[in-house]
Amino acid sequence: MASYKLFLIACLVTLSSTIMIKTCSASSRHLLQQQPLPQIPNMPIPTTGLPPLPSTLPQPTLPTIPTSIPPLPSTLPQPTLPTIPTSIPPLPSTFPKPTLPTIPTSIPPLPSTLPQPTLPTSTAPFSMPTLPSFPTTIPSLPTSFPSIPFFSPPPTTTASSP
Repeated sequence: MASYKLFLIACLVTLSSTIMIKTCSASSRHLLQQQPLPQIPNMPIPTTGLPPLPSTLPQPTLPTIPTSIPPLPSTLPQPTLPTIPTSIPPLPSTFPKPTLPTIPTSIPPLPSTLPQPTLPTSTAPFSMPTLPSFPTTIPSLPTSFPSIPFFSPPPTTTASSP
């Protein structure tokens, strides 16, 4: 029932929209036929080229460049150079003697008896700790080991077929 109502509404909308479009287009066509189109003003035809140039163009003024170099002055100022002595001054005849430290020529004798250092006194003399006794023989390994079910082969079973 709902789809029937929906179909009916869709048909009514379509019908009303087509009627509106036809009415609007007919009235706009009628208006266009009654009113004259506005006149477009006449525009001047553009020329295809540029306007002619004037016969005389203003000439730019260029700066004047001198063609000759002015003469150099006949006498140039001379720089003053430092005076270099031509002879070496004489060395002094005697130089001051440096004072050197005196070095002993003999070694002093060693003392015949040296002082003995004092050692700290301890209450007990140092002794080695007693070590535990170790067996001198290694026990023999067993020759047969117990079987482990995981590593032993599974028991043989006979499959009975029905």
